Parts: sequence; structure tokens; C-alpha cells
Amino acid sequence: MKTVKFFYNRTTYDLNVPDDTPVLTSRVDELKSDKNGLEIVKEAMENPIDSPRLCELAKGKPDCVIIISDHTRPVPSKDILPNMIQELREGNPDIKISLLVATGFHRPTTVEELRGKLGDELYEEFKDAIIVHDAHDPSTNVKVGVLPSGPDCILDKAAMNTSLLVAEGFIEPHFFAGFSGGRKSILPGIADAVTVMGNHCSKFIDDPHSRTGILDGNPMHEDMLAAAEMSKLAYIVNVVIDEDKKTVAAFAGNYETAHRKGCDFISDYVCVKPEYADIVITTNGGYPLDQNAYQSPKGMTAGEATVNEGGVIIMLSSCIDGNGGDFFYHIIADEPDIETAYQKFLATPQEETRPDQWCSQILARIVRKYTVIFVADPAQKEMIEGLKMTYAATLDEAYAMARKIKGEDATLTCIPNGISVVVRP
Repeated sequence: MKTVKFFYNRTTYDLNVPDDTPVLTSRVDELKSDKNGLEIVKEAMENPIDSPRLCELAKGKPDCVIIISDHTRPVPSKDILPNMIQELREGNPDIKISLLVATGFHRPTTVEELRGKLGDELYEEFKDAIIVHDAHDPSTNVKVGVLPSGPDCILDKAAMNTSLLVAEGFIEPHFFAGFSGGRKSILPGIADAVTVMGNHCSKFIDDPHSRTGILDGNPMHEDMLAAAEMSKLAYIVNVVIDEDKKTVAAFAGNYETAHRKGCDFISDYVCVKPEYADIVITTNGGYPLDQNAYQSPKGMTAGEATVNEGGVIIMLSSCIDGNGGDFFYHIIADEPDIETAYQKFLATPQEETRPDQWCSQILARIVRKYTVIFVADPAQKEMIEGLKMTYAATLDEAYAMARKIKGEDATLTCIPNGISVVVRP
């Protein structure tokens, strides 16, 4: 027997399984460096891809907005921002720097979360220059163009009014945009709700190219690139992190080509072949990405890619912050069954996309085909059941339920971190 550790909140759930049980993991932990995160980022910024150095870009610019990630992303800002700020000030000691939090469609990031992300020193220095993006306040956003697929491209005024726009971020598999990072700092990061909903429409979500690890032919990615171009995003610093959320690689420079190089790099470490099984256990990678149900379909898609027809997916996600969005929840919970909800998604025109329906649509796509047993904080039992899934309080309880459904001899595949792998043949 061997013990498999599944990421959950700030800890792990452990399960003893037969030695021959497939465990699908990325190889990111094989990346080793004798440098710390600050040094890795500094080296990347000294050798930017298809771009002048940030200090050169800063010359003659009176101000700069750095787009930073929000509380739902484990971006190691303490490795990235000091280097970006230092280079900006090398280029122009008087440059005025603001930090724009890319909340996308998420709730606002709190002061406590910002302190945890930036550290006390950076927070205190920039606390009066932090702007939290609000997708739902049209007065704070401005139209800058039209996306290739038709919707208006409306972005945060703070970003559009600066003389230099740059962004931090990290690159990992993403369940419909292919990979995170790069252009996602703009769309959905600092986009208005109108733009986000147009890009996240049911037709695009249903497109077979809108899947984990796919950029080419992905209609959502193409819209996002167009938004980044219209925003005049001048420079990015994106990192790759290991299972311990430590920086192991960095890519700086052009928002498209530096990002693509990072995606190609990480693909060698995260792509795994499916090991089809009757029962698949997966997670959302633990804190901070498993704080709510809205984010959880990400890890579920990894299970979807390797579970047998009619199988059981066990999803571990604490959801300590609740559903993550009332629209996301009620789009499914208010329907009589999952099939009705799913067909309504497919019938929704692009211009009528409802808030958060994209995550709901992906969840419904999975739940209608497989039994999903969801392990979450006990306070979230009613919420999980409202989403048409089966609640379990612990992994042991969930696994016992799954074996009762599929039989004691059911095959098992384990995915300790469902968002860190790309499962494809």
C-alpha cells in the first residue's frame, strides 16, 4: 500500500491505496534551482522576451499601473513586484506607481488578503495607490474597442489612463482558457462584466478547443489576446510555481510571446496521459484556489478527462468562502435537474450570457454525465447539494460511498492537484 496526499485547504487528505494505483501528477517539482524566487524573476527581467527591459520602458513615463492578481490566485507577488518596482524606478525615479487588483468577476480582495499577498512593507508603501477592479461598476470602466467575436471591449479606466501598463501573473493549466497568465490579466482580469460575459459565452465554453492546455484555435484565447492589444499592455512578468507555491521559473517581456514561451515550457511538465478508472479523486489544489465552489470545476475537469463512462468523480474543495457567486449557484440550484440547467446554457445567445454561467456550464457538463461526490466544509453541505452533487464530509466517507456505487473492485485513479495537470491522450 502507498499513501496519496490530496491537497485540501491549507492541509491534505491522505488515502492509503494499492501500490499499483495510478497517481497523475505534474513534474513541476522536478524543476530545481539554487536561486530563490526573487533571483529567478530578476534574471528573467534582465533577459526579456521580444521587449525592451522594463527600466527602458519606464523612461519618460510619468506613471505606471501594475496589474496584480487577486486573492484567488497563488501568485508569488513578493518575488515579482519588488523586481518590477526596482526596474521602474531605475528607468524613472519619479514614476508614480499604482497597483490594480485584477479581480475579474470575483469578489473584492480584502485588506487582510492584500497584506498577506504583498507583505506588510509593500502594502504600507502602496496602500494609498491600490485600486481594486470592479467589473460591475460601469463608471470605473471605459470602452476601448470591440472583441473579434463581437462584444464591446470595456476595461478599467485606471489601466487605460496610465502611460505604462504592465502586469504580473503566473502560468498554469486553465480549464477553458488553455493556460492562465499573460493576456488573462486584461480579460477577464480588469474587464467590465459586459466584456467578460461576451467572452465567456456558452458557445465558446462548448467549443472543444476551449479546454485545458489548448491555445491554438481557442476562441476565448483569441478574444483575450485582442483585449490585451487594445489595452496597450506593454510588459508582463509571469512565473511558474511548484506544488509548494514556490517560484521555479519566470518569463518576462511581450504579453503574447513571453507568455507562449512560458506555456510551452510548463507543458513539458504538466501534460499526463489519462489512466481511465471507475473512480477518480481530484482536487482544486488546496488554498487559495479551493475557497469556493465557483472555482472548483477547474479541478473537476481533470477528473472528467480520465474517468470511465458512468464513473464517479470525488472532488475535494473546502469551499470555506461559500459558493463564490450567487448567480453561479442559482443558475443550477433553481432548476429542477441538471439536464434542464445544461440545455438552458447551450440555448443562451452570446449577448445574453448570464453572470458566472461559464463555471456553472462546465460543472453541469460533468455532473450530468458522472456521479460527483463533493468533499467540502460541513457548513457547505446544503450548497453542494443545491448544485446537484452528493456531499461528503471526509475523503474516507466519499471513497466508501463511491465503492458502494461502483463495487469493491472498482478501479481508482488519483489526482492530488487537479489544476496542476493537463490530462490528454
